[in-house]
Amino acid sequence: MRMGMQIINAENVSMRFNMATEKIDNVKEYFVKKIKGCISYDTLWALKNVNFQMEAGESVGLVGLNGSGKSTFLKILAGVLKPTEGNVKVSGSVAPLIELGAGFDMDLTAKENIWLNGAILGYNRSVMREHYDAIVEFSGLYDFMDTPLKNFSSGMLARLAFSIMTFRTPDLLIVDEVLSVGDFVFKEKCRERIEELRKQGTAILLVSHSVGEVREICSRAVWLEKGVVQMDGPCMEVTEEYVKRGER
Repeated sequence: MRMGMQIINAENVSMRFNMATEKIDNVKEYFVKKIKGCISYDTLWALKNVNFQMEAGESVGLVGLNGSGKSTFLKILAGVLKPTEGNVKVSGSVAPLIELGAGFDMDLTAKENIWLNGAILGYNRSVMREHYDAIVEFSGLYDFMDTPLKNFSSGMLARLAFSIMTFRTPDLLIVDEVLSVGDFVFKEKCRERIEELRKQGTAILLVSHSVGEVREICSRAVWLEKGVVQMDGPCMEVTEEYVKRGER
């Protein structure tokens, strides 16, 4: 996709969750109370009127404390959740690294999961055969291809997931805290790969609790607090204000 083309256009996006106000211990109790109309809910707005646009080749960091709505917004962009209000348009192919292990079958081997994830991403077997060796090489997991993923560490899972999601050039790469696990050497490889993809036109959307990491990778940042965009602009300016707020 050409530089400057719009990848994400989110307009007035809001997300509401209904949270039960009382503890329900089992499914039977839930249905009995539901039939009797005895279940009450509190309304939680995880996102409120979020407007967000992003172009090909941009690198944007999403910052905010736990519970600020970051993960909810990423899941909406990835198509996992549908917003309660507003419209979202994402153009092109999406490589979502949102939850470690998502899309994997932990009882299958690493090799089998490469083929499985290739199918999930819409690639045929000839494409996967062509790129299989490169995926394994980038992950550095040569000796573990026949090992079930249930025996993998979180760092090894991150290696495999990142290698699969980035072996081609997606239009949008969403990275949510995946770079927080694993060793320093692999993190550097990931940063280099991310920059290569960005130069080829991939839009990079990064969520990280590390302000330093956001500053290294991103040129723009968006600060979310309690589901509301507090600031959207140059990365250094936004992160400085975000850090100041945390120090108060």
